Amino acid sequence: MSSLGWILTLSFAGGILSVIAAALIGMGTRASAVPHLISYAIGALLGAVFLEILPHAIENTRDVHGLAATVLGGILLFFILEKLVLWRHCHGHATGHDCEAHDPAVSHHGHGHDHGRSGLLILIGDTFHNFVDGILIAAAFLENPSVGLVTAFAIIAHEIPQELGDFVVLIHSGYSRAKALWFNILSGVATMIGALLAYYALSEVQEWVPSLLALAAASMLYVAVADLIPGLHRRPEIKATLQQVLLIGAGIGSIALVRVFVDHA
Repeated sequence: MSSLGWILTLSFAGGILSVIAAALIGMGTRASAVPHLISYAIGALLGAVFLEILPHAIENTRDVHGLAATVLGGILLFFILEKLVLWRHCHGHATGHDCEAHDPAVSHHGHGHDHGRSGLLILIGDTFHNFVDGILIAAAFLENPSVGLVTAFAIIAHEIPQELGDFVVLIHSGYSRAKALWFNILSGVATMIGALLAYYALSEVQEWVPSLLALAAASMLYVAVADLIPGLHRRPEIKATLQQVLLIGAGIGSIALVRVFVDHA
């Protein structure tokens, strides 16, 4: 197989197989358990941001202040984007209070759907992240085929818990399980696009990596903190709070464990 063929195969494995593996886990989850898994999703998103994405971005830039500014700008960008989604959903209502999108707790299905807001933001950020993963796989394979294989394995391993979190967020956001799977697969295609661009223009594309990772981190951070965490405060009782803390810890821990395993391997 040619180098390009290997790179496309590895990027397919890194981008698509991890999505499918996470979706298979998510598909087996009862609908009644989705609200509880939101806490896990929060932990997985925060773990991905602070244990994976931002450290990698910092390692690949000399302008840390510029990177931090990109994260800050990204948070503002996703705030504006969410406002546009809200405006579109509520357009035509007499007042903002007449629009149920302003109250994520209100849902005909009882799951606190937010009418696609957090799902859209997560898909945008995950697409950036997957694009960068493709660049990393191609760069590693062009350096050494065995390094490329290890890199693809590492990406699959750390993507599964994060993609599971993304899948849960999409369900929470009102997507059906089938739509959540297909939108995640489309996002995963960005891995192959990134790999192709890196194969033909590696030096130019690598310059984008820190900024793209910063935008991916901004989207995940915004969704976790602005959209998902406030919903947890609607259950302030001690038992629910302990459950939420444990599940958030489990989400962070799953990312950390994979990181340790990959580093050791």
